[in-house]
Amino acid sequence: MNKAVWRAALIGIGAMLFSLSAAANPSFWRYEWPTTDFTKTSIDFEDIMSGGPPKDGIPSIDNPKFKPLADIDDIADTEPVVGLIVNGEAKAYPLRILMWHEIVNDTIGGVPVTVTFCPLCNATIVFDRRVDGQVLDFGTTGKLRFSDLVMYDRQTESWWQQFLGEAIVGEMLGQRLKTIPARVESFANFRDRAPDGLVLVPGRFNLRAYGRNPYVGYDSSARPFLYQGKMPDEVAPLSRVVTIDVGDRKEAWALARLQDERRIELDNGLIITWTPGQNSALDAGRISQGIDIGNVVVQRMTDSGLQDVVYGVDFAFAFKAFFPDSPIHN
Repeated sequence: MNKAVWRAALIGIGAMLFSLSAAANPSFWRYEWPTTDFTKTSIDFEDIMSGGPPKDGIPSIDNPKFKPLADIDDIADTEPVVGLIVNGEAKAYPLRILMWHEIVNDTIGGVPVTVTFCPLCNATIVFDRRVDGQVLDFGTTGKLRFSDLVMYDRQTESWWQQFLGEAIVGEMLGQRLKTIPARVESFANFRDRAPDGLVLVPGRFNLRAYGRNPYVGYDSSARPFLYQGKMPDEVAPLSRVVTIDVGDRKEAWALARLQDERRIELDNGLIITWTPGQNSALDAGRISQGIDIGNVVVQRMTDSGLQDVVYGVDFAFAFKAFFPDSPIHN
């Protein structure tokens, strides 16, 4: 299917799902979510849309399997992975797998984590999945809000907004997950900085078309899929921005600017750097053939040297949807 036909299909499917979701309400959702407390919410339910699949229709990975770097021969050096190092333990979670599962529940360096990827927002976030001493396991609701993945925890079946790490419906309402610094980096970059690291591998190799991108041409589309919110004025909606915490607020820097300057030093001690050599996961049919969007690293200078901080490389529309009053530096 060529890009034009694909985009037309997306628009048609999106319109159909939007019309269906407009009539959706907690009374209907309770058939699938009998234990979720819909009386507790911080959102307008009209913002919730069906993404198509049902609850757990996109299956999370709950018993992840790993292999040493030396045993991996099917991932190109330029393919993107989520590189995570916690308490000296290093693991890579390839986007070729996260594309089809979106959530991995794991433990690394003794810390229970949830590694998440929302393809429609290009949002990759790693959370500590402990809340008030309880370890939560996360799955996919099949629902979207502002085109972003809505997760749920299996302990209380509360709904969580992936982009914010915040419970938006249910018993856990208002709770926030702690985010953990991670890099979306090329496989080669991860190997260079963690040569003894482990790599997530599929539990069943024929379960999904691992290595393929089901959203061909998405990051060059004019409009996001399944999204009805505000668009950014500063940049194209599906251009990438680097999202970071600046004091008590969020701000974003256009990736195109960073690609020109290569290095930006902020007044608060943060340093943003860019180097080439990483495929977009949302461009070509095969991820390994995607355009080069490069590698972003955000660090803070400390007395002990540079330390990674939490950041995101997200689509601009998603940043603006959740932080409408925050600037995008272009």
